[in-house]
Amino acid sequence: MPRAVLYDWDNTLVDNWGTVRAALNHALDAFGLPTWDEEEARVRIKQSLRDSFPRIFGERWTEARDLFYAYFAAHHLDHLRPLPGAEDLLRRFAERGVYQAVVSNKTGKFLRAEAEALGWTGFFGALVGAQDAPFDKPHIAPVRMALGPSGLEPGPQVWFLGDADIDMECAHGAGLLPVLIGQGEGSGFDRFPPAHRHADCAALCGLVGVGGDTISVQSGV
Repeated sequence: MPRAVLYDWDNTLVDNWGTVRAALNHALDAFGLPTWDEEEARVRIKQSLRDSFPRIFGERWTEARDLFYAYFAAHHLDHLRPLPGAEDLLRRFAERGVYQAVVSNKTGKFLRAEAEALGWTGFFGALVGAQDAPFDKPHIAPVRMALGPSGLEPGPQVWFLGDADIDMECAHGAGLLPVLIGQGEGSGFDRFPPAHRHADCAALCGLVGVGGDTISVQSGV
């Protein structure tokens, strides 16, 4: 049984992908740059804004940041929805006293607003987003911040659930158990392989025992 579970947010627990891509394309279009289709965006949008925007927009990246945030702030709750099995999984771990927190590269204030809108804030001991810690994921700093309220140190007794190679990189770097949700976004899985992989939270939820104090997790799909 894990002592704690850390989650990525977008495409792991929730779907808000359309709004993220629309906000980015709004900024790209304003700068006269080609917009990204869904496939390209899924491959390229993994790092936090403060790490990725300087590469995309150069010295004017803060202007692009402001355009992105303005669009996203106006629309990010419009199409937010939980992914299959996410709330069930959160509830089952909570019932067993497992500490849960989020480590996301979404800006912290948006992350916490979305958790509140879904009624999920109470499941988490911490909701750590981009710019909340001195460095963003895959650095260990947000992991330590997320585990802070639990008093636990990073280690294999902590699972990290995510959908992208950057999540597995973060888990490996912090010494956590990496658990991949979904098909896996990115090309870094050879260097940072998951210990387990599951189609979605619903599939993992089916492997979390419904009684007693043990959780049996087998290799996923």
